[in-house]
Amino acid sequence: MPEGKIIKALSGFYYVANEDGVVQCRGRGVFRKNKVTPLVGDEVVFQAENDTEGYIMEVKERKNELVRPPIANVDQAILVFSAVEPDFSTALLDRFLVLVEYNHIEPLICITKMDLTKEEQQVRLEKYAEDYRKAGYEVIFTSSETSEGLEKLKPHIEGKISVFAGQSGVGKSSLLNAIRPDLELKTDDISSHLGRGKHTTRHVELITINNGLVADTPGFSSLEFTEIEAEELNSCFPEIREISEDCKFRGCLHMAEPKCAVKAAVESETLPEYRYSHYKDFLLEIKDRKPRY
Repeated sequence: MPEGKIIKALSGFYYVANEDGVVQCRGRGVFRKNKVTPLVGDEVVFQAENDTEGYIMEVKERKNELVRPPIANVDQAILVFSAVEPDFSTALLDRFLVLVEYNHIEPLICITKMDLTKEEQQVRLEKYAEDYRKAGYEVIFTSSETSEGLEKLKPHIEGKISVFAGQSGVGKSSLLNAIRPDLELKTDDISSHLGRGKHTTRHVELITINNGLVADTPGFSSLEFTEIEAEELNSCFPEIREISEDCKFRGCLHMAEPKCAVKAAVESETLPEYRYSHYKDFLLEIKDRKPRY
């Protein structure tokens, strides 16, 4: 039977690309019984009489998967955050980074709408970018209006499956339109009443950009740590993971333990206080999570 990759999921149909084109498929009934949901990015085995009447017979093993947005087998996550409108948030960015790190996906931080910033905002954002670069992250400043940073971003897309993820209204679709104008993805201004973006992307779809596949995904307003355990959070902050090797006690959670290297790094200002503060907040959130049965 032929094999292919799901490039779009919409209204119960899965669009599977293979060497002969794209076939519209449904999932087998047994998937629902076995609680298997095919995702965009899945490598699948399918059976089809023609281009519009196919069935997915098997979903191959995934190397990773995200729940929000629902996508599998991602090489990198391009985390799109606006400098303003809505304002840049390290707390929200760190949430995304923890999820991405936990799923072993390479992150890239992209800060958009730089054309709207004032000098003091630029200075503050440069300081944040320096902190994240020291932690090992790539940070690119961009503008869909002026094309700033687009040439730096394009090489990162080539030959990879990338997911563009971020809060609604940060300009994900505008950024993709700027890189590939013929896409004409729908965009919308942020709501002045709500202070956040309207959802303009309604489904997940892989599109070809710069010899890579990119997922433009629906934005979202919340992100919960449903799978991560308290002991695993440390490894989702690269600089904390590295510093913690010098903690006196193995398995140190960097809260009340004595001779904690992470707390010492915060006091000496070698670890940004806001990164440690977010780590503590996330740890308490995980510990307070209701048990799953």
